This record gives sequence, structure tokens and C-alpha cells, in this order.
Amino acid sequence: MFTLPRTLLDQKEAKAKYPEARVIVIDDSYNTFHHVANCLLTIIPGMSKKKAWDLTIKVDKSGSAEVWRGILEQAELYHGQLVSKGLTMAPLEIT
Repeated sequence: MFTLPRTLLDQKEAKAKYPEARVIVIDDSYNTFHHVANCLLTIIPGMSKKKAWDLTIKVDKSGSAEVWRGILEQAELYHGQLVSKGLTMAPLEIT
């Protein structure tokens, strides 16, 4: 009987192959609360209305907020989409 070899993926190696990044929105004086919250709600997967508003308030009060963290390719997509909607964004932070 033929069996396929099993491959185990080392956690450290997996992180090296698939780096993560942080998507951070920065406060500005021209985007409204409504616009920022709506952008987060429509662009970031799994974002609830409450979380979008909480993050928007954090951006306003703290000057910035991490709105998503994950695989770099997805982070680049969400970052680019938020930029295209006029949000002020920090450069992607690779973790």
C-alpha cells in the first residue's frame, strides 16, 4: 500500500514565508467620522458597526488606530482600498 509522506510546517518558517502587517489609520482634519467608520465597515472583513465606530473614535482621540492585522498581501489590499477612499494611512508596519 502506498502512503503519501506527511509534511510538517515549522511555525517559525511559516511566519518567515508569510509576514504579517498592521493597517493603521491616522487622524486628519478632513475626513468625517461617518466616512471613516463607513470605509472600515465596507472594506475590512468582519468589521461590525460598533467596532468601526470604536476604532474611528480611537483614531480621533489617540491620533491613530490599528484597524486590521494579518497576512501582508491582504494588508496591502485593505491599505490600498482605504487610501483610495481618502483616508490618511500610516505606512504598513510589517510584524
